[in-house]
Amino acid sequence: MVLKSQVEWVLHCCAILAGLPANRYLATKDLAEFHGIPKEYLSKALQSLSQASIVESTLGPTGGYRLAKAPTEITFLDIVEAVEGKRSTFVCSEIRKNNPCRDADYCETKPCPIARVMWEADQEWRKKLQSVRLSDLVETLAEEVPADLWKKSFEWVLART
Repeated sequence: MVLKSQVEWVLHCCAILAGLPANRYLATKDLAEFHGIPKEYLSKALQSLSQASIVESTLGPTGGYRLAKAPTEITFLDIVEAVEGKRSTFVCSEIRKNNPCRDADYCETKPCPIARVMWEADQEWRKKLQSVRLSDLVETLAEEVPADLWKKSFEWVLART
């Protein structure tokens, strides 16, 4: 399974937005510049987050994006599904029915065993993403990013809000 690159982008952007002071917004161009990614594609991904009520936006010279809810209320799954959709990562096309050795009137009574394993794996993957909140990510970043880089990054972001 390969997720769209926008998933990585918006996860990073949400981590940045989680640190914004109340009533502050960060422009798409600044988020794109901070991460070195194309503004146009990021804009589309952020619109997906907006449609999912994960972020909110405002127009104008101080416009941009901010989180629409607290980081404790946003999970990785919320963000991933906003960009990728909620459909299963595996689609069974029942190729087992193409077996030339089967009787023409043979009817399966159970879903394909391969599909069952893949659907179970998809459920477990989603369960894991549901268990990680954006606030958990922010805590991990605060612990793992060197203090001077954390401070400089925060100052860079604040100067643009």
